[in-house]
Amino acid sequence: MKSLFEPEVLTEIRTRLGNFTEDKPRQWGKMSHGQTMAHCQGPFNIMLEKKDYGMKPNWLINLFFKKSMYNDKPWRKNLPTAKFLKQTEPRDLSEEKAKLLALLDEFESQRERNDWKPHPGFGHFTKEQYGKMQYKHLDHHLTQFGV
Repeated sequence: MKSLFEPEVLTEIRTRLGNFTEDKPRQWGKMSHGQTMAHCQGPFNIMLEKKDYGMKPNWLINLFFKKSMYNDKPWRKNLPTAKFLKQTEPRDLSEEKAKLLALLDEFESQRERNDWKPHPGFGHFTKEQYGKMQYKHLDHHLTQFGV
């Protein structure tokens, strides 16, 4: 599994985001292009300690889902979205993509950091697991739009 902590992987994601435009048809799911970019900001906001979204640990979800967040197996299409990350209001693609790219810049600036706080819902992740999880989430949604 690729990790966003790898410079070449971060470059790949930035290139794919540059190709993420309104003319790319959604392959599955309900979120619009702008909503998807807003949704993708959530995991970065958590990791960068900007928001915790009121999450509480859930041992049942941790038991069955946590490892799938960073393993090599792709997520299946149409997985349910966590309630706090659902985007239902209209969102402007350009504006939301710019916010996501700014979060990627901040993430990259902390690439050498090793003291990441536990996730508010899933608990401890290693740096390696966090990097894989961030890549896997973005890859899932970019693939959703054929990018």
